[in-house]
Formats: sequence, structure tokens, C-alpha cells
Amino acid sequence: MTVDHRPPGPAPAPPPSRPTDEDLELLLLIRHFEQALLELFAAGKLNGTTHTCLGQEYVPVALAPLIAEDFVFSNHRGHGHYLAKFQDPEGLLAEITGREGAVCQGVGGSQHLYRDGFLSTGVQGQSLPVAAGVALHFRRTGQRRIAVAHIGDGTWGEGSVYEALNMASLWCLPLLVVVEHNGIAQSTPTGAQMAGSIADRAHAFGIRHHAVTTTDIDAIRTDVGPLITTVRERGTPLVLEFDTVRLGPHSKGDDTRSDEELAQVRARDWYDAYSARLGPRFAALDTAQRARVDQLVAEVAARPPSVWQARPGGVGQPAGQGTEGATWS
Repeated sequence: MTVDHRPPGPAPAPPPSRPTDEDLELLLLIRHFEQALLELFAAGKLNGTTHTCLGQEYVPVALAPLIAEDFVFSNHRGHGHYLAKFQDPEGLLAEITGREGAVCQGVGGSQHLYRDGFLSTGVQGQSLPVAAGVALHFRRTGQRRIAVAHIGDGTWGEGSVYEALNMASLWCLPLLVVVEHNGIAQSTPTGAQMAGSIADRAHAFGIRHHAVTTTDIDAIRTDVGPLITTVRERGTPLVLEFDTVRLGPHSKGDDTRSDEELAQVRARDWYDAYSARLGPRFAALDTAQRARVDQLVAEVAARPPSVWQARPGGVGQPAGQGTEGATWS
């Protein structure tokens, strides 16, 4: 028997507020972008691998205005983090597919992105010590910026997490650790691989922990905004744990969950809750963003290969080798 170590609380209810069109457009952009990637892989048009954030899109969208000027450290499931910060689906898709206009010239692929104030990595826990170092730099230079590290529940099995938390607490670093707790680490339920709770592990280092169980963007901002301000002004770390779900497979096609488990996960999808509450307004924005992504896929596919994909012996020769990203077949 395994134990669910998520923060206690009810399943996310339909959002009571009325999010702006801009927030809904960003949510739906991320949703359809991720779905398009899985469709491209299924059609044999992409090589490599990718990890989508389906079901978790509302987390970076809710946090985006609260951390707009801060340094964000993402992870292997980071497309939503990137899109929420830059709203640049063209550059991201070009990067994943190795086409002209790619964020990192097609070298980083799906998992390894670098842009001003943003860095993602596919190595679990790797970003936290680096984020602690950046937070230390912000504190020493008197900047009112924080380092934000997105990790999952599975990452709490890495020693680097605890080394970073220890330093952050000792040195009073402006570090925000965002835990997207979706209940499963690749194919292992959290209760089968983690003893205790994330809250207790944070408290062991004297670090504040706060749980978020809603999918309502406005409610999240109202709830966590003051906490993030405290991190910024007092230089004290915070672990922010989102009770969320992963709708899609771990990567592009390796979901090991049963039909019953998947049905339970899908019942908590923010998409259905927003659709039911907002009705025609949501449907119209949904259709528009779906069309936008379809057009984006066609436009990027028509571009020539990026400089590094096209060079002799480059990562795109043959497509998909030499990188953990994805390239057009």
C-alpha cells in the first residue's frame, strides 16, 4: 500500500473568478502547443523526445506576473514555463524542431533552453544549487529579484535539493521553489518513492512551505502574491507546492497508468472546469488558439533548418541524434 503525500485539500473546483482574455489565451496556447507536439510525434514527424505539461499549464500562467523580472529555472517539463515568461511559441517550436529562428539555434531542443532570465535542464535537481547561487548574487548586489526553481515531486529524491535548501536557509536567500506535485515520478507514484511530506522536508531546514490546491488563476495570485513579496523583500526562501495533475505521458508516449487512474486525473483538469464556467467565451478563445497553433506548426515546418542543424556533422545530421531535443523527420 502506498501513501499519497500531496498537501491535504479538496480537488480543484471550477474557478469562481473571471480570468482575463490574456490569461485564458496563454493557458490555451500552452495546452494546444503541447498537444500539437504529441500529435507531431504520433505522426512520425518529430524525432527525439519531449515532456509536456498538460494539466499543469495554470501554474506558470498564475505565477507569470508575480515573477516577471526574476530568474526562472525550469526543468524537463518546461514548455509552459517558457511560454508564460516569453509568449514565444514560434521560437520554442523552432528550437524543438531544429528550424530557423530557434531560441538556442536548435542545440537545446525541448529540455535545454537558455534565454535572458530563463534556464531549463533535463537533469532532476540540477537547477536548485545554481538557483541558490543566483539568489545569493541577487542578495549581495541588492537587487529586488528572486531565483525561481520549478521542480516536481520526484525531484525530492535528489541530494542536490537538500544541499540547496540548507544553503538557502543558512544564508537567507531569496529563493522560491515551485513544486508541481502531480503525484507520479515518471512511472512511480509518489507514495512509493518518497517517505514523509514535502512540507516536513522544507520545515526541517526552517523553510516556509505553502500548499496550493486550486486551479483558479486569480485566487492563486491573491494567495501567493504576498508570500512571494516576502521572499523578495526579506530574502527568505519559500517552498510553494501545487497539488496538480499530469494529463499526458511522462514523455511522448510512455504512460503506465491504468484507465481508471487516468480518468481520475482527467476529472481534475482545469480545462473542463474553465470551459463549463465560462461557456461561449472560453470556446471562442479556445478555437482561436487552436487555429493559431495549427498555423504556427505549418509556418515553422516550412522554415529552413537552423544554422547548427544544417551544418555538416551538426546535431541535425541525421535528425534527432546528438541532442535530447526533437527534430523534424
